[in-house]
Amino acid sequence: MPHSKVQFIADDADALAQHASFRAPRSAQINATNDNGGMKTLQNIALSMLDLVAVREGGTVADALAISLRTAQHVERLGFARFWLAEHHNMLGIASSATAVLVGYIAGGTRTMRVGSGGVMLPNHAPLVVAEAFGTLAELYPGRIDLGLGRAPGTDPATMRALRRDRTETADDFPRDVAELQRLLAPAQPGQRLIATPGAGTNVPIWLLGSSLFSAQLAAERGLPYAFASHFAPRLLLQALTLYRQNFRPSATLVKPYVVIGVPLIAAPTDEEAEYLASSTHQRVLGILRGDRRGLQPPAAQFSAQLHPQERAAIDDFLAAAVIGSPETVQRGLSALVQVTDADELMLVCDVFDPALRLRSLDIAAAARAA
Repeated sequence: MPHSKVQFIADDADALAQHASFRAPRSAQINATNDNGGMKTLQNIALSMLDLVAVREGGTVADALAISLRTAQHVERLGFARFWLAEHHNMLGIASSATAVLVGYIAGGTRTMRVGSGGVMLPNHAPLVVAEAFGTLAELYPGRIDLGLGRAPGTDPATMRALRRDRTETADDFPRDVAELQRLLAPAQPGQRLIATPGAGTNVPIWLLGSSLFSAQLAAERGLPYAFASHFAPRLLLQALTLYRQNFRPSATLVKPYVVIGVPLIAAPTDEEAEYLASSTHQRVLGILRGDRRGLQPPAAQFSAQLHPQERAAIDDFLAAAVIGSPETVQRGLSALVQVTDADELMLVCDVFDPALRLRSLDIAAAARAA
């Protein structure tokens, strides 16, 4: 059977914590329980999706936007809890730079599923502008909008300067900007001089996103839900979740910790086909590592076998939390991730070149959860 990232997960849940990409102590593997006190399983947690709005080789941005909407409508029918869009700038092959605009586009084309940012990179924006944009979305689609916030720029230094001109970020800016956003989205107080209109009183749920320990600590201190970017940077996953849970302070927003983890997913009727389809993702990761950004490429037979061992190892580390395989392999892999991480929600990232086969992958994941 061809190599699949899910193998070390599906065959032994403990192996995830022992894998070279993870540096967490054994104590990070805690008992997973649901709200009813029973063991948390794949069947009693939520599935969601994060979309980068990939522009496929030979396709257009308009094609990518239409595929994203069709995908959102499809996963809504499958019962997914939310659909998030990630902010990236100056990256060929990714069309999600105007995140708030896309959130409105997707929310307008769906009916019940929550839609949000995964996330807005706060260093790129003034908090007031973010509050007004997402406040407007909340008025248009009441009870359906999420505001996920990241502290990385989501781009290169030159583009960051173009976005924020001459402003220089410090370590204190992100916590301060998050607090300002919370105030702007809360009901206006007597004497408050700066009021987001729209925005004030919408109480758009704020999530903190991260791939390190900084946002985990901040989310714990503020009593906010936390999403870990294990779909591309899984090394600190278990450490971050442990830190978040151990330091969590209940708030008016959240009485107990709530964790979402990103999971790259490629599913197909057989492990062999899934591995073949995953070569599109492997090509994308290799392009990131080499600084060679392109559109999402079609799958290539035996792609990994052609790489230098160091490149294969780097791709493996990037995708250490990936679940790639047949329905049985996917069911085992997703279940093992839940067991090891105690996640409340899995947010799937599914970069399959053929849009129809992408929907099939998501069907398989939904069926695994329902099994």
